[in-house]
Amino acid sequence: MTKLVEENALQGALSLAFQHDDEILIEKWLCGPEFTVAIVGEEILPSIRIQPAGTFYDYEAKYLSDETQYFCPAGLEASQEAALQSLVLQAWKALGCTGWGRIDVMLDSDGQFYLLEANTSPGMTSHSLVPMAARQAGMSFSQLVVRILELAD
Repeated sequence: MTKLVEENALQGALSLAFQHDDEILIEKWLCGPEFTVAIVGEEILPSIRIQPAGTFYDYEAKYLSDETQYFCPAGLEASQEAALQSLVLQAWKALGCTGWGRIDVMLDSDGQFYLLEANTSPGMTSHSLVPMAARQAGMSFSQLVVRILELAD
């Protein structure tokens, strides 16, 4: 991943990207915090704010760094949390998702939430994000697992 700060760095970034693949993706830089929201059935669990130590929430930040911080509750105002949960549920349904999973979102400096991705097979270890949100909602790990099994087709 490369973040461009100045337009004159575009050629170098493109050259670097094309060394790895013949297709690349260029996206608008979103400069706000990242959130993840778990869904179990139709229940939206409390959002989690993700704060990596570096610029990107990448493999190293997720799995190797002890400096990445996770905040649940996320610290949003009630109206923002409600808007985020509504957006996440709309996206979940629009994608045809069922069961359980997570939707990742960023809040840009303009105050707008942007959808990043849907994760229909999130981690389920004791330190994974869905169990963290479930704990915040008053659900034990065992209760979460039973609920997921009940949702299985």
